[in-house]
Amino acid sequence: MDKPCAVLKKGEGRAFKAGGLWIYDNEIDTFSGNFDNGDIICVRDFDGYPLGQGFVNRNSKITIRMLTKDINRTIDDEFIFTRVKNAYDYRKRVTDMSSCRLIFSEADYLPGIVVDKYSDVLVVESLSLGIDRLKIKIIDFIKQLLASDGTIVKGVYERSDAKVRELEGMERYKGFIGAGFDTKVQIIENGVKYIVDVEDGQKTGFFLDQKYNRLAIHKLCKDLDVLDCFTHTGSFALNAGIAGAKSVLGVDASQLAVNQARENAVLNNLQNTVKFQCCDVFDLLPKLESEGRKFDMVILDPPAFTKSRNSVKNAVKGYREINLRAMKIIKENGFLVTCSCSHFMTYELFTQTISQAAKNVHRRLRQIEYRTQAPDHPILWSADESYYLKFYIFQVRNDI
Repeated sequence: MDKPCAVLKKGEGRAFKAGGLWIYDNEIDTFSGNFDNGDIICVRDFDGYPLGQGFVNRNSKITIRMLTKDINRTIDDEFIFTRVKNAYDYRKRVTDMSSCRLIFSEADYLPGIVVDKYSDVLVVESLSLGIDRLKIKIIDFIKQLLASDGTIVKGVYERSDAKVRELEGMERYKGFIGAGFDTKVQIIENGVKYIVDVEDGQKTGFFLDQKYNRLAIHKLCKDLDVLDCFTHTGSFALNAGIAGAKSVLGVDASQLAVNQARENAVLNNLQNTVKFQCCDVFDLLPKLESEGRKFDMVILDPPAFTKSRNSVKNAVKGYREINLRAMKIIKENGFLVTCSCSHFMTYELFTQTISQAAKNVHRRLRQIEYRTQAPDHPILWSADESYYLKFYIFQVRNDI
């Protein structure tokens, strides 16, 4: 019997043919055969040419998430294990695995699933119907691979509570997979200790993607007065502190995050150097300017100001505002560390926005470094959603 199949319209599937992994609902001409949402079906071009196989979900605008270009390949345990092992072996080569992202969705050719490792705990986020059926198998394979290297997983927690699951026709969910455990997990990164709340923290509990960007500020921070905006649980602030900053103020609008940041400061014996305050950064920056406060370094690591193309224009205003305000309170020859974590805010647009902010306040920027996300969050070219983090370090000078 022929496999169930989707046939594309003429001229469609351009993103997939260029290296992406998604087929959208408006690119599909016809379906044939019997299948349920979440099944694996084959995909053919308008002229019958085989394009491969992927998970189908007609509830989602991303109707097919491609797994392989081989239309005859059996998607069995061996296939999934090979994908998991390839992802695992890649991390062993490119990063410190004490805490890292082990599976990064489409960038590891396992569309719709993320698995993070915090010391001996795994946190899984499943965002698509097809991969959701395989998550237990994927976790078991990861446990096997970690055990072979001497790490026994203490527990697994699921954080599939993102709103995007509803677009797949799935309920939001979080909870233990297997036996329960203490969900406050201690990790060490760049010599800094953190308590990661895998149950109630943002995303899967911690932002692992900034690991080496946090390390990049160490060489600049000694004896500086540092302001860390959108500090969350204090990661950049604590890196500045451990690198020898004279004083650090971390600010965040979430009291829960600030409380956790203060605990992390005590954990690192930095409570006398690194202080935290709960407030809105958009209110604080003009207030500091009016008070004449100045800092040697200002760090801007905001949440994504845009999660869709429709809101990019407002996001640009937000990024321009905070960068403009930050530059006005940086001492002559001080440093601006600025980030964007939205893939809709492209490198070109983010760069242009910072440039406009500098021009508006008559500052000259001398670029020290440009970075993206840590290599355990690999960027898959032609899969734009995998390239989201932009990170700059500048020296700021008054206009001459």
